[in-house]
Amino acid sequence: MPVSKPGPVSKPGRAAEAGSDPAKEDHSAEPGTGKEDTGKEDKESGASVVASAPPGSGAQVEADLRTLTPTLRPVARSEIIPHARWSHRPEALLWTRATMSALKTHGRPLTRMVPRDIATWCPAYPNADEAARGAFWVGFMSALTKHESTYRPDAVGGGGKWYGLLQILPATARGYKCLARTGEALKDGAANLSCAVRIMAVTVPRDGVVHGKDRKWRGVSADWGPMRSARKRADMAAWLRQQSYCRPISSIRPRQRPKGLGS
Repeated sequence: MPVSKPGPVSKPGRAAEAGSDPAKEDHSAEPGTGKEDTGKEDKESGASVVASAPPGSGAQVEADLRTLTPTLRPVARSEIIPHARWSHRPEALLWTRATMSALKTHGRPLTRMVPRDIATWCPAYPNADEAARGAFWVGFMSALTKHESTYRPDAVGGGGKWYGLLQILPATARGYKCLARTGEALKDGAANLSCAVRIMAVTVPRDGVVHGKDRKWRGVSADWGPMRSARKRADMAAWLRQQSYCRPISSIRPRQRPKGLGS
């Protein structure tokens, strides 16, 4: 759960009041729930003409051409959905897509930098493209959600202070200019995750690490309590390193068949 505003930490493991305005990014795209203008399909099929036209006639050929002519609208590309730790939840696809959408907008500072400690979390990350880096952050947030709320979007902790999947304090959400700024709004899983992306997109690039501590907690650990537990960090990192988007190509490439074995 976020434990601090930008500034001193007031209570370990929870979000502190945020009086400053640390994030100035445009948040009009948060969360990713836009609509596409798909246009209107042409409904003419030429069926009445074909019914009275003999096979091979001009009318028949013209109708066939109308059927076979490809649309000028671009074909939607298939989207790769990364595996997340919340995959057993009915909202899994929504949460994953909302996080991916946030990472493509106000969360882009995360995928454009390489944290100094990333080898602990995702060895393949430095050489990965932006999409694969985004997959890591989706997986990371799903692993953190396990320890924050056990995947419950309606979770409320601290006697009514921290809300949702990643236990965000409403004052912290307001300080970072999240769209979800009340306890009830933060119970929406997609909005909660989008807000978390906004917070991490400030703290991780600022500190250059996923987790760190010198005079104070750094990176994600500056705002989320489970990151301050060595046991919970180890659990998260072990799960992440097993995912395909975090394994170097050399580790997943099929091994050469030993000599002497039959084909």
